[in-house]
Amino acid sequence: MEINSNSPNPNATPTPTGLGNVQRPGEFLRQIRLSQNKQLSDVAQELKISEKQLIALESDDYKALPEAPFIKGYYRAYAKFLNTDAASLIQRFDEIYKNDTGLPPNHALKDSPIKTMGRLASSGRRGMNKWVKRVIILIAVIAVIWALWAVLSHWMDKKDSTEEVRNTDQSVEIVAHDTSNPASMAGDQLQLEFSTPTSVMIVDATGKMLAQGRQSSALTLQGQAPFSIRIDDASAVKLKLNHENISLGSYTNSSGSADFRLSP
Repeated sequence: MEINSNSPNPNATPTPTGLGNVQRPGEFLRQIRLSQNKQLSDVAQELKISEKQLIALESDDYKALPEAPFIKGYYRAYAKFLNTDAASLIQRFDEIYKNDTGLPPNHALKDSPIKTMGRLASSGRRGMNKWVKRVIILIAVIAVIWALWAVLSHWMDKKDSTEEVRNTDQSVEIVAHDTSNPASMAGDQLQLEFSTPTSVMIVDATGKMLAQGRQSSALTLQGQAPFSIRIDDASAVKLKLNHENISLGSYTNSSGSADFRLSP
């Protein structure tokens, strides 16, 4: 028996040629899908719509779907996927949606799973948190500036103190001798070495002030004995008279200073 390959398949679902006068949009789309041998899972994957919503859409069960504007969007996407015109579907939906729900097709259903979103309550808290962060950053910046200023002030004070000590250490007054006059070089010689800065005052027998003030470096003085010597910290000084070491222990009082007369 010869089979005509052009004869229609008796088991195939005929393709609808148009939306009937009383046909519902979802039912019409379902017929086209079946005629194209497309599975519901394929449509769901392509349109990113759940199979549950597609079943409700094909059943025209609008109470199980979002509000009307979303349903229209589903219809347009579904019709485009099946290569059919969506204009007549939307028009028919507007008619039957009002009949089914008593509401205009642009009205949001009370039981819709999609609600109109207002301003989030947490937005105020986010704004407050933003200001809190700014205040914290400002406090941190002020703290860093204050710390840098404190370090700089401490360094400046230390520098000034060092300069003051340095200037004070060099404030000793030493009497100059006329080396061109041999008579001025006659007499006795005093040599002082300092381990730490201390104040000294040395006067020779003629009443001449040989040295006065705070000193930290070695001194070599020439004058007539006996010498009147006063040293604030005797432990900080090594003394020689005419190159002979002089022990200051016997001249040192309880406060550590020494005030005495010295002869060869």
